[in-house]
Amino acid sequence: MNIVILSSLSWSLINFRGALIARMVDEGHDVVACAPDEEPEVVAKLAAMGVRFRRTPMARAGTNPLHDIRTLAHYVRLMRAERPDVVVAYTQKPIIYGGMAARLVGARYFAIMSGLGYVFSEEAAERRWLRTIVSRLYRAGVARARCIFVFNSDDHRVMLESGIVSPGQRVMQVAGSGVDVRHFSRRPLPDGPFTFLMMGRLMRDKGVGEYVEAARITRRRRKDVRFLLLTRPETENPTGYTAADLQSWRDAGLIEFLPETRDVRPFLASAHVFVLPSFYREGLPRTILEALATGRPVITTDMPGCRDPINEGVNGLLVPPRDAATLAAAMEKLIADPALVAAMAGAARQTAAEVYDVDKVNAVLLEAMQLHGPTVAIVTAATPRPALLVPESL
Repeated sequence: MNIVILSSLSWSLINFRGALIARMVDEGHDVVACAPDEEPEVVAKLAAMGVRFRRTPMARAGTNPLHDIRTLAHYVRLMRAERPDVVVAYTQKPIIYGGMAARLVGARYFAIMSGLGYVFSEEAAERRWLRTIVSRLYRAGVARARCIFVFNSDDHRVMLESGIVSPGQRVMQVAGSGVDVRHFSRRPLPDGPFTFLMMGRLMRDKGVGEYVEAARITRRRRKDVRFLLLTRPETENPTGYTAADLQSWRDAGLIEFLPETRDVRPFLASAHVFVLPSFYREGLPRTILEALATGRPVITTDMPGCRDPINEGVNGLLVPPRDAATLAAAMEKLIADPALVAAMAGAARQTAAEVYDVDKVNAVLLEAMQLHGPTVAIVTAATPRPALLVPESL
């Protein structure tokens, strides 16, 4: 079959969908991968896999309808030229306008909803008009989707409540994007001072402020604890922090900033515990899966997506969102109990290998799209017995 993959960032084709695309090629399909930016490194890696790359213009964070109409028109031209049997899209604009274009050309269409994003978060609660517009656009985009893949059950509920999907539409919950448990191998806990690591965009709703405040609280009693933050600026996001904010944290000696990288494994290996205090509308954060695969306990919020991989007290701890004091208390609990950290490290790796192995996740996706053979049974984090992921129909 001819398959077109639509994305909003070229690097994500390798970082988040590379294993899925490779499996499609292995199954004998002809794959064309699309993104609005054209990175030579990405294009070369795709070519080595036997995948063609097509650039698809898009204003990723823009709200100008004329720019979005241009994206839709380009998608239609692309599909008329490529004549795909199957179109797979992920992230907001590719899902919306890719779905519309696929309907116009009669291609089978699948949407991977990796998270509902800022518009559906608490931070955007006062912008109901924007949520209404985005919901209607989503509904138009996924109206003829053969299947919509979600990463947590909360997103399916919100999609139903917002009118994005109808009760009869086929929605399947899968274990996120999965994680390559061979690439992210288990690493021994490090020697030296107890170290926490947060990786995420420099946004308020990612919980960066709570992480910094928890560091401030903890360091009052434990001066030797390290707090690492691997991040990048968010110049276009309304919830981003400023350069002055970062400088004030540096001056206070609270946070050690790490440079943006495409290989986070050394930084995960250097930490004892991974922290993500997000209250963003996550799907299922890839960073949590990478930390679990490395054998790192996780402290995260009791929020949709974030809480799904965590078995409380076994492979990590859950804390309320926007609560730096409770986050600091969870940190101190682990600092004071090295044996618990070691036990959680083993459980974390087991969760990643049994539930979130990318090969198992991709087998489910390919079977659901009728691009592969039998589905592989997998085990959910909360349930020790084998469970087959099946379509949700409410």
